[in-house]
Amino acid sequence: MQPGYPHPQQPINNNMTPSIVAIFFFWPLAIPAIINASKVNPLLQQGDYAGAEAAARESKKWSKLAFIIGAVWLVIVLLCCIFGGLMGAIGGNTSTSSY
Repeated sequence: MQPGYPHPQQPINNNMTPSIVAIFFFWPLAIPAIINASKVNPLLQQGDYAGAEAAARESKKWSKLAFIIGAVWLVIVLLCCIFGGLMGAIGGNTSTSSY
């Protein structure tokens, strides 16, 4: 290491890929995840390592929330479809014909 040069910082994962995938789970929370992920690299180029870390943490937080809410919503919808289908099948067998 030469004197006068700052120590190289560890690279920061901007979490762009999970943020984009989160669109398919719950898009309202994926938007702030993408916005924060897009801030990481410019902040690193400006030398704002702390700001880049904060943006990366925010991106990760929003994408995790999008995954969790989207997964819970998917389970609820699937359970409703299965339950509704079963109730329809049970109710369909007990109907009488008017002929």
